[in-house]
Amino acid sequence: MSVAAEQSTTDPALQSWLPVSPESDFPIQNLPFGCFLAADGTPHLGVAIGDRIVDLHAVAVEGFFDDCCGRALLQATTLNAFLGAGADVWSPVRRRLWDLLRVGGDARLRNGRIERMLVKRDGAALRVPMEIGDYVDFYSSIEHATNLGRLFRPDAEPLLPNWKWLPVGYHGRSATIVIDGTPIRRPCGQRKAPGASAPEFGPSRRLDIELELGFTVGPGNELGRPIAIGNAANHIFGFVLVNDWSARDIQAWEYQPLGPFLGKSFATTISPWIVTLEALEPFRVPATRQDPAPLDYLALERNSSYDIHLAADLQTRRMHERGVPPKRISQSTFGGIYWTAAQQLAHATVNGAVTRPGDLFASGTISGSGTGTQGSLIELTWNGERPIQLPDGESRTFLEDGDEVTLRGWCETQGARRIGFGMARGRVEPAT
Repeated sequence: MSVAAEQSTTDPALQSWLPVSPESDFPIQNLPFGCFLAADGTPHLGVAIGDRIVDLHAVAVEGFFDDCCGRALLQATTLNAFLGAGADVWSPVRRRLWDLLRVGGDARLRNGRIERMLVKRDGAALRVPMEIGDYVDFYSSIEHATNLGRLFRPDAEPLLPNWKWLPVGYHGRSATIVIDGTPIRRPCGQRKAPGASAPEFGPSRRLDIELELGFTVGPGNELGRPIAIGNAANHIFGFVLVNDWSARDIQAWEYQPLGPFLGKSFATTISPWIVTLEALEPFRVPATRQDPAPLDYLALERNSSYDIHLAADLQTRRMHERGVPPKRISQSTFGGIYWTAAQQLAHATVNGAVTRPGDLFASGTISGSGTGTQGSLIELTWNGERPIQLPDGESRTFLEDGDEVTLRGWCETQGARRIGFGMARGRVEPAT
């Protein structure tokens, strides 16, 4: 057996011959997939390592993947075909990349041709890496659901009767999913002030964030054939950061009885790099115990989640102009999510609904129970009653024009190399 076959691609001792900072989100143990514009303006698939991008298109042209993946999959302009190929292709491609990039590995990528196969990550024009046909946003954090229940139904049980029986979700709008760094235009819509006899139209006055993770679907399923809970992991490629921006005033007026619509559909920001389940394996943790026990189609003998740290930073326009760094307003973890990704996917297809490669399923806001762990401003400020104090003397209840929010995610634990997700940033621009 070769050394490459004996070692795990997540071995913390592995080093790349490319220099990678210890603080980097993208060591050789990560190798997340994305898409960028090549010098000729054509979208190319890529993998992040350190401060570089490996151009998969260029590497495929050299034939380095011919024994494990068809060239067309890696020379496509989106990841969809590659996602649909499944783990029998994903894993060998990732291992081949690992062997081309590790110290002591396959030297072919280093022999004089490396310059045109590597791109500097800073300054590269990144794109949403897959065509997203459908997008679902769930409501999977029990802390978040409880907080909102207490806010809006203070004299009743915070959780509605169905919440512990199924992953509640809504169907979002995939066409307005944007990549890290895309400006966010303040949405307009109907809003109704308390006590007013009629609604008015105008820009949202209660623009909010939602700190989330989302997973991308690999192989889909056929109409009428649900994805079984025990097979769900074979249909999940990896995770991205998600900020499902929310106009709380528009949402509050429109959501009864059918749920979110214009208050959510104006923009959703994702991070550019998809961190694979293989890279996340060292950070797998037991899932939260569910009570009552879920119905059989949602039950796994060993249901699990991932210990992923999440944070949201806020920088106002004035802070930026004065050189004041962003303030961390929230820090939470994904590991304790009540409804896991496998349960979300099994539930979304149990009625026979179809998923396709590239579909995005988001967790919903991820909140904790401690101070500063809430993943939205409506929780952090208790619906505007407790403003967040900023270091330059400003305060915020909801977002103002010029505010920039940055989401971050990373994994670290003893015995594993730290990996991360990069960023999902958006700056609020005035309504048109």
